Parts: sequence; structure tokens; C-alpha cells
Amino acid sequence: MTAVLVAEEIWERAMGQIAERVGERLYELWFKPMKLVHLKDQAALVEIPNRFFREWVEDNYPTVISDVLGALVGSPVSVKYKVLEKEDAALRRLDSKHETRKNRLASRGIYLSPKYTFDSFVVGPSNQFVHAAAKRVAESPGVTYNPLFIYGGVGLGKTHLINAIGNRIIDRHPESNVYYVSAERFTNEVVSAIRHAKMDEFKEKYRNLDVLLVDDIQFIAGKTTTQEEFFHTFNALYERQRQIIITSDRAPLEISDITDRLRSRFSMGLIADIEPPEVETKVAILHKKAALEKMSVPDDVAYFVASKVKSNIRELEGCLIKLGAHASLTGEGVSLEMAKTVLRDLIAEEDKPVTAESVQKAVCEYFGVKLQDLRSRKRTRELATARQMAMYLCKQLTGLSLAEIGTALGGKDHATVIYACKQVESRREKEDLLNRAIENLLRKLNSA
Repeated sequence: MTAVLVAEEIWERAMGQIAERVGERLYELWFKPMKLVHLKDQAALVEIPNRFFREWVEDNYPTVISDVLGALVGSPVSVKYKVLEKEDAALRRLDSKHETRKNRLASRGIYLSPKYTFDSFVVGPSNQFVHAAAKRVAESPGVTYNPLFIYGGVGLGKTHLINAIGNRIIDRHPESNVYYVSAERFTNEVVSAIRHAKMDEFKEKYRNLDVLLVDDIQFIAGKTTTQEEFFHTFNALYERQRQIIITSDRAPLEISDITDRLRSRFSMGLIADIEPPEVETKVAILHKKAALEKMSVPDDVAYFVASKVKSNIRELEGCLIKLGAHASLTGEGVSLEMAKTVLRDLIAEEDKPVTAESVQKAVCEYFGVKLQDLRSRKRTRELATARQMAMYLCKQLTGLSLAEIGTALGGKDHATVIYACKQVESRREKEDLLNRAIENLLRKLNSA
């Protein structure tokens, strides 16, 4: 009985921390309906209403429950889900197939998502070129387009494509030494190797790969030692004609605080961008996703969602999963009226005004900095640029007074805002990279 009570108390504390991390709205919608079945031997079994909940959590917050539970109990905790609703047999077989492949690859140190393949990627005018380039690389790694540098906004399919390349290469060359890593994890590995005097092991691991897939390379900006190690890793692989694929949320020339020689390496092969999808492509994505989930989505619902979600495919799929979860729980079929009601908190309002909050979030996302750091008094070069950019964009787009902008940016005075705006105006006349960054952010904020 005591162990049960302890587990329940840990779960209650974990849910409180998750609510703080993801926000009350997402917590109420996706996490609150979960129940702890048991927590023992560093393993948690969590009951979840249906597969839509499980898929949303695994796609958007894959480690949040294990991270929070692990911190509370003081050791790593693995999390498994028990789906309360009876699952479709075909979907259950597919999940089992994906899980088997995922575990088999993980045993070799390869952490690719089995769901992300070329077959599940919807091609349209906005991504046709990058899709063709990715397939070409997957068919002949190290021969053409090396490195392949894919860039585009958040949620447009970069991670899907880089995983699809890795999965295709493994299917065609099962013994290939493929490694997929986020730039953040690469940085952590560098730090760990230095701290524990294991740089030789680090170099041995990375410089003997056949294929290196690096996601979100912009996160190494400003990290001198990480950039140095990545530069030497890149050179070692390139000289041996090993394939390198890199993704970023911006083009090489627009990544601030990286060395010129590294930027030059990124530009040696093919640079391909993914544009936000057109309405027709978004509708096709919704129908394909619905078919995979065994859902029936009327055309009017698909067009409604596609027209409201401006650019982010991740948000688009999130809307579909929320509709599926609601339909599954209520037994109600998906309809336009239901979609308008259920998605009212997720879809864009007509002529939604730009706020200081939305400007700051966009700037943080673009520069890869934390919101609390943007509002703090830290004065690193990158933070200073991002902060001035946020103040400038707030003045351009929000209609707030200088004092209100300063308050929104962590309590700065109006003189600081005036100085920031003048600095940005002055730099715009001389710095092409800054101009492009501002244009990208203006485009994003005006279309949100």
C-alpha cells in the first residue's frame, strides 16, 4: 500500500511539473486524462485514452514524462503506454512493426523514427525540389550532393526528410554505419567527452561513420568548441566521401555566430529549402494522415483546417489528432461544426494582431535562444542582436508605446528601446544578413 501511495504522489508531482512545462491548456487537453497504472523497477505504465493521445505525446513531447519522473525518483525511468480504447488490428500491427524496427536500430545506436519515410511524405510545389534531392542522396550516399543542406521554417518537414534519408539508406545498405543526432545532442556529447577526457572515443565514433545526419545545426551558433569539433568531423567524413546531411531553420549565410570556414563547408554541396505548403498540399497531407489513422475526414473539414493553419505541418497534424481524439472519446463523427468547436483554441483567428509575445517567440525561435534569456540582462552578442531585433519588430508591428515594449522585454526603459531601434535601422543599411533575418521574421509574423 505504501509503495502505491508513493507512486501516486510521484505521479501527482510529475503532472504538476508537466503542466508548468507545457502550459495549462495543453496539459488539460493531453496529459490530464492519463492515469498511472504502476511505477516500479524504473519503469512506468501509463494508461492513455486512445492512440491519438499516445501519438500526439510521442510526436510532440516524447521524453517529457520520462524526464520528469526520472528527476523525481533520481534514476532513469522508461515509460510505456496502455491504450484504454480497443485499437484497430491493422494499426496495432503497424505500431508493432515500427516498434520492432525502432528497437532493432536502437540496439545499433541508430535513433531514427520508423514513421518518417519517403512513402509517408506528401510532395507538393513547396517541397518538390528538396524531396527529389533527398531521394537522390538516399540512393547514392556520398556520391552526389554532399553535403545536403536542408533549411526551412519550424514544422515544415525537415526532420521527416532527414529521417527518411536515413531509413532508405539502411534499407538499401543494412550494414551502413548511420548516425542521426540533433545539434543540441552533438554539443552535449562534446561537453561530456571533454569533461570525462574521452575525446579520442568521441572522434573515433564520429569520424568512422558512413552517414551523418544532423538536425537543427543552427543550435551550434556561438558554441566555439562544438563548432571546432564539428568542423574536423565534417572534414574527416567529407575526405572519405561519406555522406553528410544537415538541417537548419535558416540558410547557411543567415546563421549568425558560426565561423566562416564552417559556413563555407555547409555551402559546398547542395542547399535546398522547404517553403510553407500551399492549401492543396496541406489538404493532401491531412487526407494522407487521416488514412494512416483510419479516420474519415470530410473535404470541407480538411479545407477548413488547411486554410486556418497557415504554414506549420506539425500544427496541421496536431489539429487532425485532436479531432480524432475527440471523435474517439465521444463517438461523434468528424464534421465542420465539430471542427470549429474543437479546434477553436488551435486555429488562427482572422486578422489576428501581432503581439509583443508573438514577436518574442518568433525571434527566440529564429535565433535559437530562450525567452527568459531574451528578457534578462545578459549581454552576449547573439542575445543583444535578438533583443534589439525584438524591440524593433515590436515597434514596427504592434502599435505599443516605447515604454510598453520595454516592459514586455523584461522591464527595459524607453531609451533602451529607442537605441535598439536606431541600431537595427543603422545596421540594415549595411548588413545584408540582418536584412534577410528581418524580412524572414516579418513574413512569418504577418502570415501567422
